[in-house]
Amino acid sequence: MQVLEERIAHLVRTVDELSDVVAQQQTEIDTLTRRVHMLMQREGEREQSGTGGVVLGDETPPHY
Repeated sequence: MQVLEERIAHLVRTVDELSDVVAQQQTEIDTLTRRVHMLMQREGEREQSGTGGVVLGDETPPHY
């Protein structure tokens, strides 16, 4: 019986630790999501204003 209680205590501690990790990761995901949204918004505003941008991948630069 004591072995089962020890295993349950270990499992409860592990679940609590994992829960803390998941909560921390969710906070980080929320922060990164806000930053990506902000950057996308800023890039959209830059495109609308017609100011310079960054050439990505196989896009032809505007001077060609």
